[in-house]
Order: sequence, then C-alpha cells, then structure tokens
Amino acid sequence: MTEVPGGLSFRQSVDHMVDRALQILDLPPGVDNAIKSCTSVLQVSFPVKIRDRIEVFTGWRAVHSIHRLPSKGGIRFAENVDQMEVEALAALMTYKCAIVDVPFGGSKGGLHINPENYTRDELQIITRRFARELANKGFLNPATNVPAPDVGTGQREMAWIADTYKHLYPEDINYVACVTGKPVAHGGLQGRTEATGRGVQFALREFFRHKEERNEAGLDGDLEGKRIIVQGFGNVGYHAARLLSEEDGVKIIAIIKHDGALFNPDGIHIEEAFYHKYSHGGFQGFAGAEFLEDGAKVMEMECDILIPAAVEAVITEDNAPNIQAKLIAEAANGPITFEADRILRSRGITILPDAYVNAGGVVVSYFEWIRNLTHIRFGRLERRYDENRGRHILQALEDTNGRTIPEWIRSELEKGANEEDLVRSGLDDSMRQALQEIIDIRCRKEEIEDYRTAAYYIAVSKLARSYQDLGVF
Repeated sequence: MTEVPGGLSFRQSVDHMVDRALQILDLPPGVDNAIKSCTSVLQVSFPVKIRDRIEVFTGWRAVHSIHRLPSKGGIRFAENVDQMEVEALAALMTYKCAIVDVPFGGSKGGLHINPENYTRDELQIITRRFARELANKGFLNPATNVPAPDVGTGQREMAWIADTYKHLYPEDINYVACVTGKPVAHGGLQGRTEATGRGVQFALREFFRHKEERNEAGLDGDLEGKRIIVQGFGNVGYHAARLLSEEDGVKIIAIIKHDGALFNPDGIHIEEAFYHKYSHGGFQGFAGAEFLEDGAKVMEMECDILIPAAVEAVITEDNAPNIQAKLIAEAANGPITFEADRILRSRGITILPDAYVNAGGVVVSYFEWIRNLTHIRFGRLERRYDENRGRHILQALEDTNGRTIPEWIRSELEKGANEEDLVRSGLDDSMRQALQEIIDIRCRKEEIEDYRTAAYYIAVSKLARSYQDLGVF
C-alpha cells in the first residue's frame, strides 16, 4: 500500500480531499460513500515461464464508476503498485472525466512488475497473458472497460493488448477500441503520446489568461520568461517541459529525476537533456546544466511554477513548508498528500489539481476511442472541402479589393485541418472550458477557497446528478 508520512494511504488522501467538496454539497445521507466506493476490483495471479522457470505475476483492475460506459483508465507496470493504489487512481479517473466532460466512468489497472528486468519478448508474453485474464473476466472491452498507457507502459503494450483482444474476440468489429494510446499505424491517434503534457501546457495558458487568478498567485504577465521546475522526466514531464519552453518561452530551470537533478538558472535545453538521459542512462555529465544528486532539495528551490510530473506523494507534510513555488500544477496523479495540501494552502501557494491538470490524456483517449468506433480518421471527409472554401474566400477578397493577399494569410486560410490539428483544438477547448468552470464555481461559492475543492465540487455534483437521473437514489 502506498503510504505517506502522515499514515494515510493514497486512497485515503484522495477521499479526504473529496470530502472537502462533499461537505459543501447538500446530498442525501449515504450518497457520499456511494460516490467514493469502487464498483468492482479484480485481482488476478497467473504463471508465465520465463528463462526456464515459472514466475507468478499479480495484477489488478479497479472499476470505480459505471455511471457512464466504458470505464476508462490506464494500466501501469510497477513494483510498488497494489490494490489500494489502483483503487485511488480509478477514483481519480472518475472525477477527472467528470471535470473535463468526458463521458466515461473511472477505472485503473496495475501489474506488479519491474519492466526493466525483462526483455521485450518476455514483456510481450506477460502483457498478453495479463490482457487475456482481463478480457476473460470482463475487464477489457471497447464497450465497458478501456485501458490506456500509464507508468511503465506505452504504445507497444497497448498494441499487444489490442491484438490479444482481437484474437480472443475476432467477431467484435470495434476490437481496436478496446484500448487507447496505441501506435498510429494500429488505430492510434496523432497527438495522443504528448496529450497529457500538452494538456498541462493548455491548462497553464488558460490560467494565465485570467488576470485576477494569476495576480492572486503572485504572478503577472503571461507565461513567457516564467521560471519552472519539473519533477519527473518521463512522458508527461518531458512533453510538458518541451512544449512550454519551445512554444511559450518559459525557462525550465530544473528537471528532477529519482537519481538526481539538472539545474540551470538560465534555462535547460529540453531536447538536449532528453537525448543525454537516454544515451547515457541519466543526467550525469550533461554539459547544459549543473547536476545535483539531491533532487528532493531541488524541488524546494525558488521558482514561479512547480510541475510535479512523476508519481504520487512527492510533496508531503515534511517538505511542504519548504516549497517556494508560487503556483503548483499537478501533472502527476496525487503528487501532493492531503496534509501537504493543507500546509501549502495555508502558506498561500496556489495549486492547480491533478484531476484537472493531467486530464489531457483521457481527453485525447476519448477522441481516439471515438475515431476507432467510427472507423474513419478525423478530417478525412471535410479537409479538402475546407481548403477549397478557403481558396474561394481568398479569391473573392482579391477580386473585390484588387489587392493580393499576403502569403502568410493565404497559407493559413487555404489550410484544411488535419487530424492532429483537430485533436489539439479539441484538447485546448476541453482544458479551457474546464478551468473556466472551476474558476466560476470558486467565485460563486464563498465556502470554496481553492481550485481542488472547486474541481471536486464540480465532479461530485455531476456524479450525484447522474446517479439521481439513473434512479440510484
């Protein structure tokens, strides 16, 4: 069980944060427990022959809510995964989907394994066997339960799972929709890989569009030039850092991994740091920044924005008093414990919660799932039509005014949106709308003081309304 210094499990920490919103809502007795409880949890143990010996692997799949189907959530491969962690992550998925208006229930899966200890072929055998266990017991299906990548998994594992499901149920025409986050060549979607990181970028952009909110956090202007520390340099941390530095002009002054950190007050070149990490197995020896062994202390350095983008419980009651960021954007799931959250808020540090900030992945997973069910790529029907219409508009303007349209305007108006353009547009809209709703409810409800409580208030309100409409209570 994942525990934090205060003795609370990850699951308990999530529930306590939700309780703050439940105390404000006027719900019938018992509804709060109904909302927080997991609908079902599957535990499987299965043997696999690895290098002439039998190993037994244990995995879980938790379904928190089926008020909407399918239930959605990633599968992580990690040594520290357990049932309570999977249940907590499944609950977060339910709230996350409600906050960004994605019509899914919440689910999550995990396999107790260290992927680094196995070859590619061995991992494929293990993954396919786990997928078979989930499918045979009704926890893998495009209509009811759809996994996605998480810690320790990626496109490769999703392709193996989808192929396993296809061979088990060849009559299911929608088999490719049984997972999201697949390779593009196998039904995946352009933009899915960086979706969570780009969602972090869009969340921060929207926050900085609201003058009163950013001033309250002690920040001014736009994102350009802001000093950011990123804790975690996996898929989410890397893409968030890269996009923010390349497209918004921020300074990534520190990147933290479990075995050390890079620090450069003038900003780190993200692509170069990423290449060095993978070519040398770590940050040591990177010429573009100072290497510091104590990464935990780097997280306490002064900065404008701190982005925890790795695992849960990295900010606890022990280090929360030392955090010097003005704004924390939770790109990971549960990086701040319940007690730490209380300390940070008492110190006036603004927190954009994980259930909102890292929702980009499930938003684009929703788009991929829709694409798989419709069996047609986005933009295929209308792209050329839009291009031709743009040309006609340009021609009409030139004929009417007798002037040539500048080339940069022409290229923009003549361009028909491709699939990745549409995915980014949909993700941007989802993140904008969600934060606007969070800010609005925080302004209208005097008893709601922080963004996390506002986000959970919105999520729980939607869940309660859905249960009421369905006649659950």
